[in-house]
Amino acid sequence: MSEDVVIIGAGLAGSEAAWQLAERGVAVRLYEMRPLTQTPIHRTGDAAELVCSNSLKSLEHKTASGCLKYELAALGSLLLELALAEQVPAGKALAVDRLRFAQRVTKRLSEHPRIQLVRQELSGLQALAARDLPTIIATGPLTAPALEGELSRFLGIKHLAFFDAAAPIVESETLDRNRLFAQTRYGLGSADYLNAPLNKEEYERFVAALIAAERVINRDFETEDLFQACQPVEEVARKGLDTLRFGALKPVGLIDPASGHRPWAVVQLRAESRAHTAYNLVGFQTNLKFSEQERVLRMIPGLEEAEFSRFGVMHRNTYIDAPRLLDRDLSLRTHPNLFFAGQVCGTEGYCEAIASGALAALGAYARLRGRPAPKLPPESSFGALIDYACSAETADYQPMHVNFGIMQALDKPIRKKDERYRAYSARAQSAIDGFLRERADLGFLPRLPTGFLLE
Repeated sequence: MSEDVVIIGAGLAGSEAAWQLAERGVAVRLYEMRPLTQTPIHRTGDAAELVCSNSLKSLEHKTASGCLKYELAALGSLLLELALAEQVPAGKALAVDRLRFAQRVTKRLSEHPRIQLVRQELSGLQALAARDLPTIIATGPLTAPALEGELSRFLGIKHLAFFDAAAPIVESETLDRNRLFAQTRYGLGSADYLNAPLNKEEYERFVAALIAAERVINRDFETEDLFQACQPVEEVARKGLDTLRFGALKPVGLIDPASGHRPWAVVQLRAESRAHTAYNLVGFQTNLKFSEQERVLRMIPGLEEAEFSRFGVMHRNTYIDAPRLLDRDLSLRTHPNLFFAGQVCGTEGYCEAIASGALAALGAYARLRGRPAPKLPPESSFGALIDYACSAETADYQPMHVNFGIMQALDKPIRKKDERYRAYSARAQSAIDGFLRERADLGFLPRLPTGFLLE
């Protein structure tokens, strides 16, 4: 097989990029160091293994996450298609059976005649940058130390880093269903979450135990070390007694059937698989030692005898200074044949990583075919994120999800939030549809039906 494009990393971004290019007739050599070289938090050698949460966020049309899924569907995303195929109940969110999802992605990539999946840790960045053919770096937040060192020297910048955290998973059969109740907020949709209610005394005792528990990294985290959206639960608890009760443990929209009242606080558990054999503790990323996690988390009503399929872990997350380095097709300004995709760009979130893989693939394809670089419309959700990430005006760059706060203002201000979000969503969908029509030269893949999106 002739080698056209090299992709380093078979995570969400690299896997999507490989598929997008291969389906356009481009030969791809996809390098993945796992399972020969493992990371501190991966458990398999499968492509697109999810390590923090199994949720790909909201399916609602009127949310930024819903907008992004519409855009992925318009681009014919393989990973969105497979996520929907391995969906597990999660209310209005798209959650997946993470093992089956990764296995299915690996199978599709391995069977594609134009994708060669190479199990090898790859470096040699200078030689790759000197090639006439594109290279996509999609090594994710856990870039191998050797390549990370090469990147730092090659780019001439100091890498930025923060600590990311993964939540624990408990075995379903070890939960006390007499203490838990199944319910979604406000009774909307099916009862996809298990809820552990805490009264005021239980909550305050639990928060005190969280704060006092022994940590793996025994120091308080500074703002620059820790991405706010992935803060360990014990770090959130340190900000004030009621912080968790107005955050991950908020009881709003839930009624405990045992009391007929709203609890003081609630810990929510989300199914990890269709068989509901394991549950993820929502919002419980943690830096506590494993023995401390076992002790403290068993203070939650219904989890007194819980067995853990996985304890929460912390890991280092590295990303480049995209505003100073990348063009809007995710190519390196100084070396246009070198593209970056995924969390190494500083775009945060699973669907964002998938979208960045698709965009980098479009950029590489355009270079191969001598066509203008793709520029997503800034009115689209991912286009707005790319504008933010690749704008030299962006100072103090931190990882960012798609959100309406970074999108261009509407022509006519709308006061009501629900109506305003729907207007943002409608404009974003129109913008991405227009982009596909205008850039038909990029050979877009067949669209996925969008019936999965919720009104």
